Amino acid sequence: MFKWINLVIKRLMIPLLIVTSGVALVAAAEPPAPPTDFRAEDVPGDAGTAIDLFWTLSPDDEENTKPRKVLRYVISRKEADHKDPTYENIGEPTYRVNTFRDSNCKTGIPYLYRIEAVGQESLTSTPVVISEPVIASLQWFNLQRSWFAVFVFLICGSVIVFIEMARRGKTLKIRKIAGLEAIKDAVGRATEMGRSCLFIPGIQDINDIQTVAGITILAQVAKTTADYRAKLEVPTSRSLVMTTARDTVEAAYLAAGRPDEYNEDDIYYITDEQFGYVASVTGKMVRDKPAACFYMGAFYAESLILAETGNSVGAIQVAGTAMPTQLPFFVAACDFTLIGEEFFAASAYLSGEPQQLGSLKGQDFGKLIGGILLLVGCLIMTLSAFETRGEKQAEKSQSFLHSAQTYIKENILGKGGF
Repeated sequence: MFKWINLVIKRLMIPLLIVTSGVALVAAAEPPAPPTDFRAEDVPGDAGTAIDLFWTLSPDDEENTKPRKVLRYVISRKEADHKDPTYENIGEPTYRVNTFRDSNCKTGIPYLYRIEAVGQESLTSTPVVISEPVIASLQWFNLQRSWFAVFVFLICGSVIVFIEMARRGKTLKIRKIAGLEAIKDAVGRATEMGRSCLFIPGIQDINDIQTVAGITILAQVAKTTADYRAKLEVPTSRSLVMTTARDTVEAAYLAAGRPDEYNEDDIYYITDEQFGYVASVTGKMVRDKPAACFYMGAFYAESLILAETGNSVGAIQVAGTAMPTQLPFFVAACDFTLIGEEFFAASAYLSGEPQQLGSLKGQDFGKLIGGILLLVGCLIMTLSAFETRGEKQAEKSQSFLHSAQTYIKENILGKGGF
């Protein structure tokens, strides 16, 4: 009896399972629905090499569907004027993505684009082709960066205006920097004591901007030592720095009218090795006991060693660097320290040349404009955040603060332009 029942069940269930599996296979084998609203636009403000593509996701591209009906999208293109009907695959963005940028276009060539949704078993949807060809065009001006152009114009214009004012003899007020004011006193003290001045232009090569700033200050220090007839020594750790320092000091002595007192042997190269250089310099400081020490350039772990040694021999010390980690050591061990921008502004301060003074004032004016705009933007953002939360969204969208906030985000900080 039981054998007969089992036999009947097997004969009925096996065909049912086959039919069910067949239905499942048929369902799994169905391709996904195609995406819609496929369009292409030339990227604005570029060199004519990119086109942006947009589309509405396939109806089968649902976030919580398991297994996923859409795995990716295949984007192809061809030249519209080309006789070959074959489309070239240019990208396969993943599911839930509805944008793509074709960055490998030729300027002035019309392109046709096609998109397909790819599902399980690599089945693809019906292809969707854009209605009209799109051409990547070259734009001479990127209007999305128009506000940046305004700021550049204001800052550069202010630099030019202040330089012209300085050339016409107008006195530009520059804040006094104590460390630079002390250079003459330090050199004068060395002259009275009959001892030398030591100038160290950092341990980096001439391609470092801090070394260049240090060499610029060296020109003014050399001119002062030439006027006071004091001895100036410049030990360097780079051969190119030595050559540049020699030319700079020689020019300073020539400008001071004392070219015969220039001695190139006082400007010499020691070694590229960091602590070998420091050991040689500190040993000379202990032996010769210079009356004034100037540290102007890029420094690392040797900063405190040099400054403490100079302090132990009783020298007046003036330091300048843009290395944030070394500034505390110079501040603690030196008499005067040029911090950050003071160090880079020293050349304009010491030379008094109209070009440098005007450039310095123009940069300060640009910083003032930037600071004002920053404060105004922060104020607008803060007040907008404190608007009455109970007001309707329609009313809020029309408020001045909300409009200003949106304009700052999208036009000034974003890519909206004017």
